[in-house]
Amino acid sequence: MRKLITVVIAIMLVFALSGCESNIENVVAANEEIAGEEALPDVEVVPEVEVEPEDKLSIITSLYPQYDFARSIVGDKADVILILPPGVESHSFEPTPQDMVKLQNSDLFLYTGKEMEPWAYRLTGSINATIVDLSEGIELMDLDDHDHDHAHEDEHDDELMDPHIWTDPNLAIVMVDNILSSLKEIDEKNAEYYEENANTLKKALMDLDLEIRETLSKTTSKTILSGGHFAFGYFVERYGLTHMSPYEGFSPDAEPTPRRIAALIETIKETDARAIFYEELIDPKVSRVISEETGIEMLLLHGAHNVTKEEFEAGKTYITFMKENLERLKIGLGYDE
Repeated sequence: MRKLITVVIAIMLVFALSGCESNIENVVAANEEIAGEEALPDVEVVPEVEVEPEDKLSIITSLYPQYDFARSIVGDKADVILILPPGVESHSFEPTPQDMVKLQNSDLFLYTGKEMEPWAYRLTGSINATIVDLSEGIELMDLDDHDHDHAHEDEHDDELMDPHIWTDPNLAIVMVDNILSSLKEIDEKNAEYYEENANTLKKALMDLDLEIRETLSKTTSKTILSGGHFAFGYFVERYGLTHMSPYEGFSPDAEPTPRRIAALIETIKETDARAIFYEELIDPKVSRVISEETGIEMLLLHGAHNVTKEEFEAGKTYITFMKENLERLKIGLGYDE
């Protein structure tokens, strides 16, 4: 407006100084023309519409394998949360009140089974989320079903079932199918997307199975010596291996007997054993003692129950862990190309 007034005054002064009174009408016309150019046209104001972000499914998983499988299947269609904090040993985990709030507000909760996570099994019927037992359709084995050395075994509870089904990639495929089925039920509109991703993941797991078979067929030893709670029972069963461990059962609080440790040391001294394996996230004190006594190498056999903070931030996958295990097994079992 200030610009408009200045222009009008300037034009009027020009005509006043020149004495051209006859052009006053032209000044008025110019004034009107300028005002027309300066004025904003009438514009219909459209009120802003607040766009609500698309609601994503909230999925909570109990262990790292199902976390990894679920995030591979859902992509950007859902938020996947691992309830285990990085670095926490899985067998002794109990959810906090904050965890219970997360579970209550989730759409889908994936757990391995009542043998692995009894706390999760107890939640059945007490939270609103759809709860899926990923061991459904899998025949669990007890300790006596595993093909391992019983020569130095003590009596044990025959009802203790092995929950570590994911260590066999073929059973991991069943877990993937169970995840897919539950997703298709609660989110039909994205069913095709989920199925495509699940098929890609299953193909990678089948390729992993073939790689394991080919590698282990060329090892000179078929016995895995473990100084920890051995989680690879389904793995050794699938691939025709045996194992020895001074531990019995899977509780992190269990302790091996001196007799069983001595028996394992004697076996190592009598054979051409090359390594003693230990598990993730637990102090490998027994493996360390055996390694110091026998001089053989200590190697990690990662069960992927849970991961460290560094592994979590790096986004390491189940398949990555299994391939790293395979490289260490080549060392420990004597790989002959």
